[in-house]
Amino acid sequence: MGSIEKPIRVSEERECVQEMVKMDPSFIPQKYLRSEEERAKDNIVDISLNSSSQIPILDLALLFNGDKGELEKLDKACEEWGFFQIINHGIPAEVLENINNGAAGFFKLPLEEKRKYPYDPFTIQGYGMYYPHTEGQKLDWSDSIAYRLYPSHLRKPDLWPAKPPSFKDAVETYSAEVRKVAGKLFGCLSLIMGMEKEEGLLELQKELQISMRVTYYPTCSSPNKVLGLSPHSDASSITIFMQNNDTVGLQIRHDGGWVPVKPVPNSLIINVGDVLEMWSNGKYKSIEHRAVTSETNTRISFGAFVMPNIDVEIEPLQEMLSMQQKPAKYKKIKFGDYLTYALRQKMDGKANIEDVTNQLRHHCCWNSSNHCRNSDDLNGVPKTFARAPIALAGIPATLSELR
Repeated sequence: MGSIEKPIRVSEERECVQEMVKMDPSFIPQKYLRSEEERAKDNIVDISLNSSSQIPILDLALLFNGDKGELEKLDKACEEWGFFQIINHGIPAEVLENINNGAAGFFKLPLEEKRKYPYDPFTIQGYGMYYPHTEGQKLDWSDSIAYRLYPSHLRKPDLWPAKPPSFKDAVETYSAEVRKVAGKLFGCLSLIMGMEKEEGLLELQKELQISMRVTYYPTCSSPNKVLGLSPHSDASSITIFMQNNDTVGLQIRHDGGWVPVKPVPNSLIINVGDVLEMWSNGKYKSIEHRAVTSETNTRISFGAFVMPNIDVEIEPLQEMLSMQQKPAKYKKIKFGDYLTYALRQKMDGKANIEDVTNQLRHHCCWNSSNHCRNSDDLNGVPKTFARAPIALAGIPATLSELR
C-alpha cells in the first residue's frame, strides 16, 4: 500500500479525495476506513432477486394532472418508502445533459483551478465540504461543490465556477427547472394531505429556499471499506436528486436493510425530508440513506434541497391530524432553530425528530413569538440526540445569512 506525505486539502477539514486517488489509487487513509464491526452490520438487499425491493417510479405528468391512481401511489410511496423516482418531470433531456457535462468538466480541471472557488464556511458555498465531526469519526470518500440557488440574492457568484464556460449557465437553467418540479410536487402533496388549495404547502413555506450540492465520488480500491456519504436523513421539505450515469451508488434504509437505488435514465429521485415528516405527523417518512463507491466507476450526483423560509413554524398539519385521528407527535418549532441544531451535529444516521423537537423546546429560551431567543443555546442540547448534518449543501452557517 502506498503513502502520501502531504495530503492535498481543499479546506482545513477535508482532503481532496480525487487528488489522493490520482496520486495513489490503492491508498486509503485510516480516517476513511470503516471498522470491521460496522461493515459486518451491512445488510444490502439484492434488488435483482426481487423487483418489489425497488423504490416506486411515478409519472409526474399524471400526478400534476390529478390522476387519482398516481396520487394514491404517491401517498403510498411517501408512507412506505420515503423515496420515489419520477419520470415525465418536464425537464428537457438537454438540460440534464448540460449540467452533467458541466460538472464532469469542472471535476476534471486541475486542482489549482478548482481552488479558485474555495469553500466558504459562513455561507457554506464553494468547492470543498466541511461537516461537524467527532474525534475518530470516519470521513466520506467524495468531493463537492455547493451552491445557494434560491432566493437568488443569497448566491455568491464568485463561487460559481467560470470553467468549463458552459457550467454556470447549465446550473442556472437546471436550478430554474428544479424549482418548477418542486412546485408541482408540492401541489400534488397538498392534495393528498387534504389541504384546500394545491398551493397550500408552497404558500406555507413562504419564500422557498433551494440549495444544491454537486458531489464527485472517485473510484476506490476497496469500496466496501469506505462510504461516499455517511448515513443521514435530510432536514429539508423534500430533496430532488439526479446523477450523471447508471452506476448504482445511492442506498436507502428499508425494512432493516440497505436498498440500492437503480436510477432510471433521465429520471429524478425524490425523498421526503424531516419537514414533510413533521407536517404529515409522521405518516410520511424521512428515510436514512447513504452513498457507496465503486472500484471501477466514478459518479457525480446533484442533490437539490428544498426548504421553507427559516421563520416558518413547523408542526403537524391540522388536515393530517383530522385524517389520522391522532394527537400531534411533534412540537411546533421554527425551521431556522431546527436547521441550526441539525447543522451542528455529526453524521450519525436518522434523526429522531420527535425527540429533537421536544428537546429543543425544552432547552431553548423561548420568547413570546415561540422562537429561541439565542441560537447559541442550541450548543447545549445533549449529544444523545446527535444526528446527521443532513448533507445539505449551500446552507448558511448563520441564520442572519438567510434574512
